[in-house]
Amino acid sequence: MKYDRILIRYGEMSTKGKNRNRFVVRLKQNIAKKLASFSNIKIEYMRDRMYILLNGEPHEKVMEQLKTVFGIQSFSLAIKCENEIQQIREAALTAVQQNEYEGKTFKVSAKRVDKQFPVGSSELNYEIGSHILRNTQNLTVNVHQPDIHVRVEVRKDGTYVTCHDVPGAGGLPVGTSGKAMLMLSGGIDSPVAGYLAMKRGLEIEAVHFFSPPFTSERAKQKVIDLVKKLTKFGGKIKLHIVPFTDIQQTIHRQVPDGYSLISSRRMMLKITDLLRKKHNGLAIVTGESLGQVASQTLESMFVINDMTTTPVLRPLVSMDKTEIIELARKIDTHDISILPYEDCCTIFTPSSPKTRPKREKVAYYESFIDLEPLIETAVASTETWVIDEAFTSADEFENLF
Repeated sequence: MKYDRILIRYGEMSTKGKNRNRFVVRLKQNIAKKLASFSNIKIEYMRDRMYILLNGEPHEKVMEQLKTVFGIQSFSLAIKCENEIQQIREAALTAVQQNEYEGKTFKVSAKRVDKQFPVGSSELNYEIGSHILRNTQNLTVNVHQPDIHVRVEVRKDGTYVTCHDVPGAGGLPVGTSGKAMLMLSGGIDSPVAGYLAMKRGLEIEAVHFFSPPFTSERAKQKVIDLVKKLTKFGGKIKLHIVPFTDIQQTIHRQVPDGYSLISSRRMMLKITDLLRKKHNGLAIVTGESLGQVASQTLESMFVINDMTTTPVLRPLVSMDKTEIIELARKIDTHDISILPYEDCCTIFTPSSPKTRPKREKVAYYESFIDLEPLIETAVASTETWVIDEAFTSADEFENLF
């Protein structure tokens, strides 16, 4: 007898009531895509949990992939056996023996979901615990803080035994909360915002503003590499690369220095909103953190937001930089973000940007330039790529439009 499946627990999804099945089905689809390279596995699901039947596939590699799937609270290797007391005892013993158990403590928690099973939970705890003690060495009982927690669930279709829980990514399955456009620069913050948006079930499409010759192809590749990191959590992601040079230069020439940054951000938001409409998104996600830089004061956000009525989500709004950096390291985007390739957000930066801009003033300055034709051209000239975990460079992918 050996571990033959992985038990997946839903966590927050368990509170979804009548809508739960929609979340569970999407989670199954996301897991199936994530584990597509393991051809022998089979996924079974029910209302309160899901099982991955390994069918000979290596459980270590499967479990490593599951750690980045949003919607999973925790998972465990499991053994299934018949609802027969001797088989249950042996399955529990096998589960313990497949761990390094000598010198450790354990506890048994039996749950009789099938009330027709003739042995009660307390008696099951005793039967299983005593069998484990008789057949192991240097293993003792600790019912409060055990090193090994043996969980036994007797259900109508069989008994499931687990003894080691692995934390999952939590959150909600990607795609259950709709689609949003992520304004993705080459910095530290926006990839983290994309990660947190996906954790809440959002499917994201990334929008990056590219200003050649002031920004290089290496800067573009840097952003593509950041998207690749995010695909580990959300599957394939579309990346829209918007040519922004003409708009940025026009603003730099015509708008007073203190307001040029705010005006550029306004045009970025307007273009992102146009792409959102084109690709059926419902919101815009940014990496803004309140007060971090001049364009992220509350007054600046108010003036920039004036360009759209679309919800603008800011997952990082209350986080400080050290928290954001820590999370960037956790999701492995930090080292890419700090590569010294400038993006359009760092060029033409005014020497003294306004931290408390006035909406009337920026609108007045913009009234002297006709940006609409430039915006239309930028949207029409946007390149769209589909990126997944397998790519190495943009040359390998087909431009969709």
